[in-house]
Amino acid sequence: MAYRIYLDPGHGGYDNGAQYNGRKEKDDALQLALAVGQILSQEGFDVQYTRTTDVYQSPTEKAQIANRNDADLFVSFHRNASAIPGTYSGVQTLLYDDSGMKAYMARNINQELEGVGFTNLGVSVRPNLAVLRQTKMPALLLEVGFIDNDNDNAIFDQEFNEVAQAIARGIIETLREFQPRTGYSVQTGLFRNYANAQYELERLEQKGYEANIVPWRDYFAVRVGIVDTLEDARILERELNSQGYDTLIVKELEAPNQSATQNP
Repeated sequence: MAYRIYLDPGHGGYDNGAQYNGRKEKDDALQLALAVGQILSQEGFDVQYTRTTDVYQSPTEKAQIANRNDADLFVSFHRNASAIPGTYSGVQTLLYDDSGMKAYMARNINQELEGVGFTNLGVSVRPNLAVLRQTKMPALLLEVGFIDNDNDNAIFDQEFNEVAQAIARGIIETLREFQPRTGYSVQTGLFRNYANAQYELERLEQKGYEANIVPWRDYFAVRVGIVDTLEDARILERELNSQGYDTLIVKELEAPNQSATQNP
């Protein structure tokens, strides 16, 4: 699948965003979005931008641009700020709700940025933000460090290429996870809470199983293996049943963030 990714450099024009010692959020956002977009383009993704110059667009206009052009993913770039400079530091990803592929991707990006040196502040649900509420596709808003924190700015500037690579990796690896799959897997749990799905996954991996967390509608499914035949899936299911798992055989025919066909 050729994903069309819309990258949104936050703010722009007369809207500087957060500012600190002459530094403007709108400039950092544009610089980073263009760098991430270049990496994604080199990997074969169809990358578009809400802006590539210093112009103002309302949050609603940004969402509408992506909607009109049938985007598959929307990522908005920002820098955070605190009331008292230097109080906070770290990266955070904002979502309309904590479900589906975007929730999986948010955690991947945060983890990659943590590896560059940022503190990982996790995921926050913000349903009131227009670029998250009004977009029709999965949408994320990245707060890439605090613009009023000298250490965060040092990471942003000195490790800029690594920061861009980290964000691109988080996006690419998630999208590859969501490529269409064929075959059968055995589902051991369906969770609304991501942490519970992660706990189930870790338990299975400790027992030597190859398992994945698959966002499915508003839930997170934990699925073991992917085999070619229904009979192989039934063998795996009986093995998991013997260890106390309640299971469901799933036929993987679609991208895992969509619906799945259940088999008897």
